[in-house]
Amino acid sequence: MTFVHLRRARTSLVLDARGSGLPRVLHWGSDLGPLSAADLADLAAVTVPPVPPSTFDQPCVLSLLPEASAGWGGRPGLAGHRDGRDWSTAFRLDAVDVDDAGPDPGPVARNGDAVGAPDGTRDDGAARVTVRAADPAAGLSLTIELTLDPTGLLTLRHRLRNDGDSAYELRELTPVLPVPAVATELLDLTGRWCRERAPQRHPWPIGAWVREGRHGRTGHDATLLLVAGTAGFGFGHGELWAVHTAWSGNHVTVAERQPTGDATLGGGELLAPGEIMLGPGEEYATPLLYAVHSATGLDGLSDVLHTHLRSRPEHPRTPRPVTLNVWEAVYFDHDLTRLTALADRAAEVGVERFVLDDGWFRGRRHDQAGLGDWQVDETVWPNGLQPLIDHVRGHGMQFGLWVEPEMVNPDSDLFRAHPDWVLQAPGRLPLSWRFQQVLDLANPDAYDHLLGQLDTLLSEHDGIAYLKWDHNRDLTEAGHAGRPGVHAQTVAVYRLLDELRRRHPGVEIESCSSGGARVDLEILRRTDRIWASDCNDALERLSIQRWTGLLLPPELVGTHIGPERSHTTHRVHDLGFRAVTALFGHHGIEWDISAITAAERAELAAWVALHKRLRPLLHGGRVVRVDHPDPAVQAHGVVAHDRSHAVYAVSRVATSATQVPGVVRLPGLDPARRYRVRPPAEVPAPAVMQLVPPAWLATDEGVTLGGAVCGAVGLQLPALHPEQALLLEVTAVD
Repeated sequence: MTFVHLRRARTSLVLDARGSGLPRVLHWGSDLGPLSAADLADLAAVTVPPVPPSTFDQPCVLSLLPEASAGWGGRPGLAGHRDGRDWSTAFRLDAVDVDDAGPDPGPVARNGDAVGAPDGTRDDGAARVTVRAADPAAGLSLTIELTLDPTGLLTLRHRLRNDGDSAYELRELTPVLPVPAVATELLDLTGRWCRERAPQRHPWPIGAWVREGRHGRTGHDATLLLVAGTAGFGFGHGELWAVHTAWSGNHVTVAERQPTGDATLGGGELLAPGEIMLGPGEEYATPLLYAVHSATGLDGLSDVLHTHLRSRPEHPRTPRPVTLNVWEAVYFDHDLTRLTALADRAAEVGVERFVLDDGWFRGRRHDQAGLGDWQVDETVWPNGLQPLIDHVRGHGMQFGLWVEPEMVNPDSDLFRAHPDWVLQAPGRLPLSWRFQQVLDLANPDAYDHLLGQLDTLLSEHDGIAYLKWDHNRDLTEAGHAGRPGVHAQTVAVYRLLDELRRRHPGVEIESCSSGGARVDLEILRRTDRIWASDCNDALERLSIQRWTGLLLPPELVGTHIGPERSHTTHRVHDLGFRAVTALFGHHGIEWDISAITAAERAELAAWVALHKRLRPLLHGGRVVRVDHPDPAVQAHGVVAHDRSHAVYAVSRVATSATQVPGVVRLPGLDPARRYRVRPPAEVPAPAVMQLVPPAWLATDEGVTLGGAVCGAVGLQLPALHPEQALLLEVTAVD
């Protein structure tokens, strides 16, 4: 084997495996087209760096695992030791195995359908490379697995095996990929509770930009994606490279540029001292690193990721039910009469799933007690939950239930019986957080107890179709058997979810974690959606959902209409603004609709009906976001893959420097077709601040324009008030 060239969906990956060491990546980026052996040799020749003064006496090239023995002076790809020995490696190549169905299987499916064989086999059109290497002197073997799938998504994983006769402490094993010098800016996300997914971008200087998540969960401030791109890139323009670390525990994501000119993106698990001790013959596998290239801006990244996620066998295939969650309606005040009345109202407005939130289990009258005791509280529910379940199902709705299985309150029967079943450093409990601690699920007894409780809960109740699975605290001082325990806890949680899904395959699960603190592609292999944020303020949600959508398609993101006055910010918004914001996701309601007026119920029902009509488009189309020059205007939409139908939302998030916000372009349409553009007739238009509206909005018929005009010129916006939104439906007329 000399060279490997993989091509999928406008992406090429080229490896040079001619030497005795690990292969190097000659190119990861835009499709290079068919290349002969001579072409590949020329590519290798023109990418070898020179030898400048005051450095190594031969060219140093970056391999798939950066090693000091090969001249790499940056962050090591592998760090570890064997009682102070074998701390540096020089892996030698044993084999490169390639499984490639062809150089280019053709255009990627972009209609939301599964890509691959219907029987679940691995005939999925992906290309796979397995690299095997060893360092006998260090007593280590390395396997590197790369997969380029039909969407152009690249995944990378390292496996390290201890071939020695003594333990090897692994401190770091981080997959990285090279990025060309044209990528001069970095974008990632940060955040906090109720303000997740806040973007931050800056020039990419020499040095390392390192984002470490030490929360024991993905974290409110997780990077989600670390993006490197050409100067000034946006949603619709620029060349970009991005990585996502698919891991729900402690993790690291890094962008590094060396004075040599080498630049890399990578990510992996963040290990505590002594957390991974590989005994003789034992192996450690890194989390998957997802890597995406786009020549068409941030929306191009999302195209690849969304199409990949929709192609997974575990991706939800049924329409995402409109969901009402009762938390902000009743909090801990559970009462069967009140909740059945709320279910009646939910059915009237078109809700399809009714979720009973926190407060149903023993001792749970507030948030300081009860976690861990997952039996129905007989003092509140003397006849159990089944009467409410039956009432909800009698309306044709699914029934869902809130749980927080990984946690325990010290004020609980479980903790009083088993205080040792808690993640902790020897001799002390971690600081309390929301009056709770974390169950040590790497403890077999604790694991079996919890699995048994959840299994019994689902088995004994006829009709629980959905679990809202919460996780409301960080893992601090998370020790297991006297050693760091986050890795073992994360693996145990995955195993718990897998086993529960095996026993109850029809039950859907939401990943909720104080809102959006556990959002990653590994937890989403086991869950059916995420809760983006505990904040239902529509203004905050616009940004949270916009940036969560970089990674996830709308159908995987819970987006609910909250009450008029936000629970978390106390802002007041009209129903139209809240409804437009919640429309673009897995739609729902988080509001006491038993207390609203008949007119509000009628309008809410109209918005729910509109979502249901648009649901196939919203949950199957291509997401587009507008690079609008006015920072007070935010616009986005979803376009059908055949470009026959689209819906866009234009929101005014603040006052503007100009009197009116100007025109908005509608990207993604076919420039050769004509379209009718108008607000949907089923729901009221916003009451705007103007004497004369734009002419195209003056009639119910809207306006008919060419797709080229919509995309390159756009339409004049009305004078929206701050915190108002205009919804536009676009339909091809030829």
